[in-house]
Amino acid sequence: MKNFQSIFIKAVSYFFIVLFIYASVSKLLDFENFQVQIAQSPLLSSYAGFISYLVIIVELIIVLLLSIPRIKKIGLYASMALMVAFTIYIYLILNFSDFVPCSCGGILEKLGWTEHLVFNMVCVVLTLIGIILVENNDSTRMFIYGIRVIVIILVSSFSVVYLYYSSEYMIKSDNNFTRRYLTHPLIVDKTIDLANEHFYFAGSDDKRLFLGSPLAPLTLTSITTDLTNLENRPIKPDHTAYTFHNLRLGVKGSNFFLYDGSVPIIYRGQLSSDKVSTVSFNDVFFNQFAIIDSSRFAIRIRSGKTGEYELGILDLKAKSKVTVLPSLLEKQIDGVFDSDGQLIVDYKTKSIIYMYAYRNQFLVMDDYLKLKNRMKTIDTVSKARITAQKLSDGRTKMSSPPMKVNSKITTNGLLIFNQSNLMGKHESKEHWKNATVFDIYKTSKQEYVGSFYIDHLNNKPVSQILVTDHYLYAITGSKLLRYQYRKSDTKYFKTGEAENLIKE
Repeated sequence: MKNFQSIFIKAVSYFFIVLFIYASVSKLLDFENFQVQIAQSPLLSSYAGFISYLVIIVELIIVLLLSIPRIKKIGLYASMALMVAFTIYIYLILNFSDFVPCSCGGILEKLGWTEHLVFNMVCVVLTLIGIILVENNDSTRMFIYGIRVIVIILVSSFSVVYLYYSSEYMIKSDNNFTRRYLTHPLIVDKTIDLANEHFYFAGSDDKRLFLGSPLAPLTLTSITTDLTNLENRPIKPDHTAYTFHNLRLGVKGSNFFLYDGSVPIIYRGQLSSDKVSTVSFNDVFFNQFAIIDSSRFAIRIRSGKTGEYELGILDLKAKSKVTVLPSLLEKQIDGVFDSDGQLIVDYKTKSIIYMYAYRNQFLVMDDYLKLKNRMKTIDTVSKARITAQKLSDGRTKMSSPPMKVNSKITTNGLLIFNQSNLMGKHESKEHWKNATVFDIYKTSKQEYVGSFYIDHLNNKPVSQILVTDHYLYAITGSKLLRYQYRKSDTKYFKTGEAENLIKE
């Protein structure tokens, strides 16, 4: 019997020596990838830097403990503690996590998560049997050893559960710029060629997408949502004797609008007709424009008094057409470059959103510009990193390249999709060279939902996206692509399920 015990203890010790050497060496040989994978874990994202080193060090220490006969017993206890922690980790991933990453390596990377859970449970049982056989030499103290095993299991379990809840809080509400990527949430199912690389989304309805292009500002392009039928329709304004600098198109409901804030002028027409009539001329100069309804628009202007950017409402039916709220955009440096950003309207929630370009903040307002929330993106640039210089003619120009934080945004109900310009912690530079990254946020409260990327096509990055309940559309170079949502990830894009996310 003693001979069997000795052989079994040696076999278990050798098994874990080989297992931990193999696991630690695999991680070391591909350490950057291991660290990136750890960063994607919903349990460990916020501690990726620390945990990635700790796991390898602990595995190698256990190998050392198991290799020395006098302290082999400590090695078995340590092996059990680590395997219990791994087991609880996988159980939480399978049962409580929206994200299912992989942070193993080598042969174990080929196992599914359920198989991996079974493997870890078997390992825990092996260590427990090994400990029982080792401690069997002193039967009078078996009770103490049993308490020790229970304490180790509880401490290991509690540690992993604590990491889960604290990491979830830090990622969603107090992020330290660690992204959590959805696992391949988009699948390309349709593609269509456009005439050039300069198209932008002007709007959409249930059956069509509407595009505009600065190369053909008096042409409204419509494409059926299945990308099978493309139509270019000329636009005929009632007056054109102006010097246009930036004619743009926008579609809302049955109306479409043609506008240029440098004139300033706004035309309105019906989608059933090619004619547009002037509805606003010389009311207010603007440099950002978003349609609220057929007669109300959110605008950004340059103040004639301060020279700074301000947000306002242009209401064609009001006695005083223009209402400006100068306190919404907060000045940090010059009130122009530091306050630059993108203004959009989400029609489903009747919210106006302004995303700053050079700082980690966006504003959520109602359709009268009443501020609901000032929210933060997950990066750490809270103050615009720009250097502006005022010229003798009164103009202000940047005297050094700025750090752009946020690029373009779109919304779908309660969710906002932000194209980020900054790389987060533990992310691959190569990855960023070949893909465009989007971060998802809730607009009802301060919460980061997750991130996804869209691969470049023929070395062309994504220039525009449009998110609907059923598909995501992207313009990449001269291609328009339609993406299906992977079934398990639909809730991150679909408005109808966004309300459930908020309740979670």
